[in-house]
Amino acid sequence: MEGAPATGSSRKSSALAGGPSSRGSGARGRGARTKGVTLKALGAAIKGNLEREWFGSPPHRASISRPRPVGLAGHPHDPRPVDPDRGRQLLDGLLVLDGGALRLGETGDPFDQPSPTRQFATALHGFDWLPHLLAAGPGSARLALRLLQDWRRVFGTWNAFSWSGERLERRTFHLACAAKALAPEASDAEISAMTQDIARGARQLLKASDAPERRLERAVVVAIAGCALTGKASDRLTAQGLKRVHALLDLVVLPDGGHASRSPEAGLELLFDLLTLDDALGQRGRPVPEALTRAIDRLSSSVRFFALADGHLAAFQGGEAIEPKRIAAALAHDDHGPRPPQSAPHVGYQKMQGGSLQVMADAGPPATGVLSVTACAQPAAVEIVFGKDRLITSCGWSPEATGANAFRLSSAASTVSVGDGSAGRPLSGWRADALGPWLVDGATEVEVKRHDADVGVWLDIVHDGWRRLGLTHARRLYLDLKADELRGEDSLIPIGSANPDGPRRYLPFSVTFHLHPDARASLARDGKSVLIKGPSNVGWWLRNDAVDVAITPSAHFDHGHARPAGAIVLKSQVRPEKGAKIRWKLARATDH
Repeated sequence: MEGAPATGSSRKSSALAGGPSSRGSGARGRGARTKGVTLKALGAAIKGNLEREWFGSPPHRASISRPRPVGLAGHPHDPRPVDPDRGRQLLDGLLVLDGGALRLGETGDPFDQPSPTRQFATALHGFDWLPHLLAAGPGSARLALRLLQDWRRVFGTWNAFSWSGERLERRTFHLACAAKALAPEASDAEISAMTQDIARGARQLLKASDAPERRLERAVVVAIAGCALTGKASDRLTAQGLKRVHALLDLVVLPDGGHASRSPEAGLELLFDLLTLDDALGQRGRPVPEALTRAIDRLSSSVRFFALADGHLAAFQGGEAIEPKRIAAALAHDDHGPRPPQSAPHVGYQKMQGGSLQVMADAGPPATGVLSVTACAQPAAVEIVFGKDRLITSCGWSPEATGANAFRLSSAASTVSVGDGSAGRPLSGWRADALGPWLVDGATEVEVKRHDADVGVWLDIVHDGWRRLGLTHARRLYLDLKADELRGEDSLIPIGSANPDGPRRYLPFSVTFHLHPDARASLARDGKSVLIKGPSNVGWWLRNDAVDVAITPSAHFDHGHARPAGAIVLKSQVRPEKGAKIRWKLARATDH
């Protein structure tokens, strides 16, 4: 139906979100939210300090060491693709992780020397190297057991870095998946120590309150760990993990399959973990909960929805443009799944498909509270793909990009920016240290209308992300199916009854289009039209009525590393009492 809302006007907060729910107006509302976040940060800081003291104590270490596992049972299969070449490099004495490389030699210990980057250290202590090493062939299991012993000697008792966050979660996951493969090369003592490492890691995941945004992912790992072991430890961990999974599954996996954080990459990674749990339960002869099967189906559909025509995942809300082979591995269990719809209203995204152009639009408010640690203040952002060419994208920020929270702001995506501000901001300082870099003051109300017709697709997105400036941003998109072109109009509309005859105050505003690193742009002689070309060398004109147009340097993140890219910036000015607009059109350059 024409004009029917494609998604709700605001997001309902879940028990997992943990953010302040008051939505007062104006400065009083912002003050109430700020006070609520500050109080939560204070509580989290106190609790975190107490936990760190307790977790390093002998009584706590004893509490997570009993009962001891009897042995190994299941061999959970992680469907993530592995790289045997990286494993062979490690066999040759070179440890390569996303954060860099470390030369070990034949007997070097990576855990007893400085890591080149924090990102490297995170991957090292998360045992991200283990699945690649085990795929490398002869000698890999023996080396893995030695490296495990090296880690245990330095960090096996307690360490705040190694025993917290995703380091603990991923290490426990990788050990649970690898233990059965390591056992034939291991002595009885090594097997006993390894099973104890798995059990202690899983129990710590149940007790720690850090990384609350990953409560579901941690519960899944606990259940997988239980399936890998035998004895009372196995039964208890499996039951505890599944109980938490059942309580959290429908809060995190939305009805359309989106992850509640709104990150497409987070949904893909959760799908991998749930598939591993499904496999582990099957190996142990345990019934697979119906809710787990439904969640896998929904997540699989969502991954198909977010896979764009270039084969990569859409890069929004803390997620990167994941490569096709990883997407294929996640969907291999269901090769002939149904074609996903063109909208995902619960997670808040819209897809528009033309003859050769494909558009993905962020059409929802960012996540709040604990789920917002990777959220981005980029409402109405778009990605545009022509054939296999991703032309327009965002900076693709991810949590691996340490210290790059500026890329979570509005100017780092293909959307509107006003003044030198952003439609939301990450926490900083001691509050970020206590809570994580929550996104605060983001858009709370997003209204979407969509109409599909034979001649084209209309999409209207209106949000209140600029309410502190007294403005609403309305983005209207029209994908002309016959002309195969995209027309856009970005309007800033005054909120309330502002006095148009009051003091004149002008703010700069811009519509930014971030280019993919493989795309290039050049400014036409008129100083306004921009020619864009991707790897296929097909040209597209971006025409507009902006006051000024510039092509500026930008960056695009890939595995946490920035690649140089460019951005097209359409510039104008807005008077908050009167509003303003910029119109633009992307059409094929038939003469190029």
